[in-house]
Amino acid sequence: MKKIIYLFASGCLALGVASCDIDNVENMGELSTENFPASEADGIAALAGIYENLNEVHGYPQESFLYYAQLASDDAFGGGGTNDKLMQAMDLMLNYNSDMTNNFWVTRYKGINCANTLISALPNTTMSDDSKAQFLGEALFLRAFYHFDLASMYGNVPLMNAPSGELVTQGDVAVLYGQMLQDLRDAIEMMPAVRKTDGHVDKYTAEALLARIFLFYTGMYCNGTDLAALTSTAYNPLSSVELPDGTTLTKENIIAYVDDCVNNSGYTLVDDFRNLWAYTNKYTVKDYEYTADKGLKWAEDDNAVNPESMFAIKFNKLADWATTIGYGNGIALHMGVRGGQSYENTFPFGQGWGAGPVAPNLVNDWKSADRDGKDIRREATIEDWTQSSTYTYGGWADFVQETDYYAKKWSPISAVNDGSQGSLIPVSDNPYVCCFENLMYGASGWPQGANNMQLNNIHDLVLIRFADVLLMQSELKGDVAGINRVRARAGLEGIGSYSLEALQNERRWELALEGIRWNDIRRWHIAAAALAKQENQPVYYCGQVDKNTAQNGGYVARYNATAGFQKMPESQVSIGSVVQNEGWTGAGSEYSGWK
Repeated sequence: MKKIIYLFASGCLALGVASCDIDNVENMGELSTENFPASEADGIAALAGIYENLNEVHGYPQESFLYYAQLASDDAFGGGGTNDKLMQAMDLMLNYNSDMTNNFWVTRYKGINCANTLISALPNTTMSDDSKAQFLGEALFLRAFYHFDLASMYGNVPLMNAPSGELVTQGDVAVLYGQMLQDLRDAIEMMPAVRKTDGHVDKYTAEALLARIFLFYTGMYCNGTDLAALTSTAYNPLSSVELPDGTTLTKENIIAYVDDCVNNSGYTLVDDFRNLWAYTNKYTVKDYEYTADKGLKWAEDDNAVNPESMFAIKFNKLADWATTIGYGNGIALHMGVRGGQSYENTFPFGQGWGAGPVAPNLVNDWKSADRDGKDIRREATIEDWTQSSTYTYGGWADFVQETDYYAKKWSPISAVNDGSQGSLIPVSDNPYVCCFENLMYGASGWPQGANNMQLNNIHDLVLIRFADVLLMQSELKGDVAGINRVRARAGLEGIGSYSLEALQNERRWELALEGIRWNDIRRWHIAAAALAKQENQPVYYCGQVDKNTAQNGGYVARYNATAGFQKMPESQVSIGSVVQNEGWTGAGSEYSGWK
C-alpha cells in the first residue's frame, strides 16, 4: 500500500480554533494557543495541518500557481477542449470569470494562517528544544513557500506573519520578499544538519528554496517595482536583500548555503534521468517500447526514497469526492491524454483532460541545440506522436491547441493488467489499468473503487529536486561545476566555460515541463521574446490543422501588460485587501473562447 507520509489531521483544529478556513484575508478569527501544542505528538499533528495545505490546493489544481506556471510558459499551451476555457486563459494570460483563482488564494492563506498559529504557539510549549527547533523550522519553511506561491502568481500580496483578525493589506514588496528570505534563513540556522526521508522538509531543502526565491526576487525586481521595470529587457540582478530584522542577505551568503546543500546534504542525482519519471515503474517499464530492456527502474518503486527529490507533494489512497480529491495527483489527471480512447493507443500514458500540450517551439529549439541527438532528456521528457499510427483524437474531437507532442513527466501512467488484482480489476474487462498504482499499491482500499482514472494517480509531484540546486549553484557562482554534473547524467560532455546563455539552456532542458520555466524567463527578463515564439506554431483545433494564433493582442502584448502576474481575485479586491493588478481591468483581458 502507498505509504501515507503526512498525517491528515487538521492541525489548526487542534490549536483551539473552530476552523482554519478563511474566505478572505480579513476574516481569520481569533486564535488560542494556550493549551496546544504541548507535546511532540501535538507538534506533529499541528505540522500535519500545515502540510495538508499542499494537498488541499490540489483539490482544484487548475487554479494553482504550479498549473499556471506550466501553461503560461513558452514550453506548453493551454490545451483542453472547447469548454476548458480556463486552461486556455492560463496559457494566454487572460481572465475567465471574476474569481478564476480565488480558491487558490483562500487556501494558501489558510496554510499561512496555520503556520502562523504554530509559530506563535511553540515558545509556550514544554517539548524539547530540539523538537521546537525542527517544528519551527518546518513551519517557517512552509510559510515562506506559501507566500512565494502567492507572490509568484499575483505579485505584491499581503504579508501575514502572525495570526490576526484584522484586515491585512498590501505593503512594500521588498518587505514581503525580505520576510520570506528571513524565514528560510532562520529555518536553516535552527534545523539540524540531518537529511529527512520521511516527507518532511529539512535545512537543506530550506537552502534550496532560499536560493530559488533569492534568484527570482533579485532578478525580477532588479530594475524596480513598476510595470515598466518588471517588463524591461535589462537584466542586472541585485546582489543583496535587506531583511525585516535589519540584517542583509547577500549573494555570497546564498552561495554558502547552496554549497552546504550540495556538499553535505546527502541528496544526489538519480543515476539515469529516465528513472525519475513514473513511466519507468516496474509494472510499465517492460511493456513500454521506449524503456523496455534498458535496465531502467523508477526511483520511487515500492515507496523507495528518491535521492534527488527534496520537496514533493505526497498523495495516497484517501482521495474521495466526499473528503478531498487533493489526496490524489490532480495535476496528473489534468495533464493526461485527452481523447476518451483506448489505453492501447496512448500507452503508457493515461487519460485525462488534455492540459499543457507541448509547444512545438520547445521541440524545435531543443532539436536545434541537440543536433546530434545525444541528449537523452528530450525523448525522456516529450512523447512525439507526430508520426504515430495509433494515437488519434478518440472519442473527444474538441481538443484546442493539440500539437501531437505530449509531456511525459507529470503524466498519469497506465500498465498492462497482469491479473494480480483478480475480480477487483478483471482482465477480461480491463486489458489495461488506468494507473499503475492500482497494481503497485493494490486495488483494494480506494474509496471510489479501483481503476478510477480521476482519483487513482498518486505518484509524487516533485517541487524541488537536487538537479535544480546544482544549476542554481552554477548560476550563483558563475562556474560550470553544477552544469557539468547535470550534463554528465544526461550523457553529455561538459562545457568549458560559464555563460548565462549556457545556464539558461541547461535549465530549460533539464527542468522542462516541471513548472520552473515560467519564473525563470520572467526573472531573466526574456519572457516576452520567449513567448513570441509560441505564435503561429502548428496546432490542431477540433482535429483540424490550425495555427496558434494571437488572442487579445497576443502573448507579448499580454505579458507586457501584466508582467505575467495573474488577475487578483475580485473577492479580495472588493474587501480592500489588494488593488487590482495592471492589465486586468479592460475588455481586452477577457477570454471568451478560441477564435
